[in-house]
Amino acid sequence: MFSARGPSLTELAVQALSSVEHGYDLLAPKFDATPFRTPEPFLDAVVSAVRPLGPFATGLDVCCGTGAGVGALREVCEERVTGVDFSAGMLARAAAAFADVPGGPSVQWVRGDARALPFDGAFDLAVSFGAFGHFLPGERSAVFAGVRRALRPGGLFVFPLPAPPRVGSLPYWALWGFDAAMRVRNAVWRPRFVMYYRTFRLSDVVDELADAGFTVELLPVEALGRRADGGARCVTMVARRA
Repeated sequence: MFSARGPSLTELAVQALSSVEHGYDLLAPKFDATPFRTPEPFLDAVVSAVRPLGPFATGLDVCCGTGAGVGALREVCEERVTGVDFSAGMLARAAAAFADVPGGPSVQWVRGDARALPFDGAFDLAVSFGAFGHFLPGERSAVFAGVRRALRPGGLFVFPLPAPPRVGSLPYWALWGFDAAMRVRNAVWRPRFVMYYRTFRLSDVVDELADAGFTVELLPVEALGRRADGGARCVTMVARRA
């Protein structure tokens, strides 16, 4: 499915009936051949947004997966970049793809849960790409609090946030249908696989980041264009630790 190198429907079904951790362990060898990997335009948008806000010595990719965000961090961090994820399979793929580069920042990989990050004041910059659907709304406060602890005073937490699809459009119904199917799956099957696309709302996230001790700025990603109503198709969330 998706490409000749991607997972089959059977492999995706097995993943979907697993826990989040084990499911990603299974998907890891073929993850980069799926649409689930963060597209380069989103990575480039975050790099473009944060570069003028530096310099940064150290960076953290929260829920790093196979390392796409670590690759982006290496473009703006000077000393050290760390990727954290709770899937050993994804970390193994990331480590194989992103070795240290002579003259560039060192790269480290840590297995850990984003709801209990094992860092304290260690980073100037944190990013995350495409992972927030794996956390129920009640869990996000722990994630944001952990990121704040991981940052030094004045440190930045940055991530892209696409605009929601227009109500009634095909993408709108596709996301609605996916979330509905996932809720049914989790009601009748264990272990749960938490992945929802419609629970990460801008107004809620801004309030939760503020409650966690961040000041928030939204930067439109002009390279990704604007919607018919003039709004940006994507914004970069820049949250600064107070």
